[in-house]
Amino acid sequence: MKIEVWQGDITTLAVDAIVNAANESLLGGGGVDGAIHRAAGPQLLAECAALPELRPGVRCPTGEVRATAGYNLPARHVLHTVGPVWNDGTRAEAELLANCYWKSLQLAEKMGLRSIAFPAISCGVFGYPLHQAAQIAATETLAWQRSHREPQRIILVAYNAATFKVYQSALATLGQPGDVAPGLPCPTVEPRPAWLP
Repeated sequence: MKIEVWQGDITTLAVDAIVNAANESLLGGGGVDGAIHRAAGPQLLAECAALPELRPGVRCPTGEVRATAGYNLPARHVLHTVGPVWNDGTRAEAELLANCYWKSLQLAEKMGLRSIAFPAISCGVFGYPLHQAAQIAATETLAWQRSHREPQRIILVAYNAATFKVYQSALATLGQPGDVAPGLPCPTVEPRPAWLP
């Protein structure tokens, strides 16, 4: 098994779960968060708003994950994780970002999911340096895949060619050569049985 790298729009992937790089409120925002909310439809916002607040405005702390349905998305579920805001690496940003990947994979395994797709968590308005974030994404997903059976399919989604190349380089540094070309369609997961919710 290999970690896949795919360039394109994460909201179009027919996988068991896509990961949303959310903010602590889980009420939508810019970047991939806004795109996922727009594509999923208003039911996603309603389900997120119904999640309990741990403190005012915080439904999901940094480094944690919450699950919702996918609604109008091809993905069955959305796993919302809150990445760290970059502060020159002085506030445990690497550990918090690693938690985003690992805890998302733990929840996917617990939910019995076989496929998951990750965006470049914290690399947008949160300002995490792409090369460092890609190294963490590659390290965590490869470590998971080497020690767990599910999810079997892990996809790192690049929003542009530069991110695609950085992901491939990070995986190659850890011993996995890249062989997925940017812009090629991402194969869909087999249709789920009708008896599954």
